[in-house]
Amino acid sequence: MPAAKPAATAPAPIINAAAQTAPVETNGWTLVRTIALPKPGPASLDRRGNLYLSDSQNNVRQYGPDGQPLNTYSPPQPGHTAQLEAWNTSKVLVFYDDRQEILLLDRFMAPLSQVRLPDLLDGMVRAATLAPDDRLWLLDESSLTLRQYDPTGQRIALNTPLDILIGRTRPDFRFMRQYQNNLYLVDRTSGIYVFDNLGNYRKKLPITGLSSIGFRGDELYYLTDKAVHLFHLYSLTERTLPLPVSPTEIQQIVLGEQYAYIITVAGIGVYKL
Repeated sequence: MPAAKPAATAPAPIINAAAQTAPVETNGWTLVRTIALPKPGPASLDRRGNLYLSDSQNNVRQYGPDGQPLNTYSPPQPGHTAQLEAWNTSKVLVFYDDRQEILLLDRFMAPLSQVRLPDLLDGMVRAATLAPDDRLWLLDESSLTLRQYDPTGQRIALNTPLDILIGRTRPDFRFMRQYQNNLYLVDRTSGIYVFDNLGNYRKKLPITGLSSIGFRGDELYYLTDKAVHLFHLYSLTERTLPLPVSPTEIQQIVLGEQYAYIITVAGIGVYKL
């Protein structure tokens, strides 16, 4: 496969908030720095707190927890980055929905392997994510089937039909993520479907209108109504955090242990928690 081109693009300019004369704090959020990055795409955190983000050219940029640039991966051919997943301890998943390809990178943004989805199935994959055992979860939108692919055996290991669960609704699948032995499939129309690690349906969380979700500790969080909602996975309680004042519309939020990342069309705001 083509070799990676790490750090092929100039790093996004960093503005250090500490150098500004006035304190930068709104609604209890303290701004550490801003990263100018027009029209950023999907973002993800790894277990060390590093941030991964695609830019408008679909390069994958890696930042340290405090927002310092680390590495950049530039794809050898164009493609739309639909999802990034960095929670796996050794691999970063990049899903290109237009090319129907999955790329796996190591922690230094060098390519490890790629999977051409048309070689595996006839349908169109709408969402994809990486399981802890390095298997791939695939949402086959054409057949409304949740599939798990085993790269070691090069076979589809699990199939879960979704048509009975969905019923007569018209789903709009946007995102998928495995966390704490459960798989979460976000349908913008009807809510979040929850499956176990074998693809067995467990329940549905009636939270609609979402394009992505995140996890921090035992909480699932999402962005809506100009606030961050944190839903506890076990006590089923929910709390909200007001968002910091932003001159541009907030598109996504990523919460780490020490830092939060507010993503807008202009770039990233790194906030101390």
